[in-house]
Amino acid sequence: MKILIVGGSGFLGAELVRQAVAAGHTTAATYATRPGSTRAVAWHALDLRDPGSVESVVAEVSPRVVVNASSGKADWKVTAEGPVRLAMAAAKSGSRLVHVSSDAVFSGVTSPVPYDESCLPDPITPYGAAKAAAETGVLLVHPDAVAARTSLIIGDGQSEHERAVHELATGTRAGVLFTDDIRCPVHVSDLAAALLELASGDATGIHHLGGSQALSRHELGTLIARRDGLDESRLPTGLRADSTLPGAVDVRLDSSATQRKLNTTLRGGHQFLTPAA
Repeated sequence: MKILIVGGSGFLGAELVRQAVAAGHTTAATYATRPGSTRAVAWHALDLRDPGSVESVVAEVSPRVVVNASSGKADWKVTAEGPVRLAMAAAKSGSRLVHVSSDAVFSGVTSPVPYDESCLPDPITPYGAAKAAAETGVLLVHPDAVAARTSLIIGDGQSEHERAVHELATGTRAGVLFTDDIRCPVHVSDLAAALLELASGDATGIHHLGGSQALSRHELGTLIARRDGLDESRLPTGLRADSTLPGAVDVRLDSSATQRKLNTTLRGGHQFLTPAA
């Protein structure tokens, strides 16, 4: 399978690149500032804000499938508009598209918890709004695309969430870990494998790819601290409900419908963060 991974130099993108190459796929990937280190990949500079750049890269690679793992945070032109440009180019080239979305499309307030694929987005942050807009646009211009919503992505020490825990535990960062902010964290290797499964099949529409266990940010931080030999008692706690920081409180993804279709197991935090005996 010939695959184009957009955002291949990022955290999730790099794992997608690694697994795609290991599986023997002809792999191309894009970057915004600098290419990744995998030499078995054709690297292409890409600015998702530039329609000409998007169409040119997709036409040059001519992939069977495009996986969009890019992250523009709250930058509307990158996070909301960029995926739609990519979907238009993929549809024009006859390529499948798997677009990575986020649980941030939900408020955790006005809709039922847990959230399954039938729940309508109601974002309360600029990032969530951009992600929700991207989903709508992608599926409008490329109806056979997949929009895969996921949660906090954890690795083996490399994710932003793990770095934050280390900095909080060592006192080099200010802040707290909320005890009322609930997510379904997923390991980056599980997520990448699940995305490649969806890419190689005939799935369409919305799919949820969260881990199998709901954890608060503090519970997640405690597991990371224990795995890495940090003093978990030094992790400061707080309530998002008492904070001025915008964000949802309880956003548990119900991923059971998608899990039944996958060979990949989306493990829970207690499984992938427990130290090996």
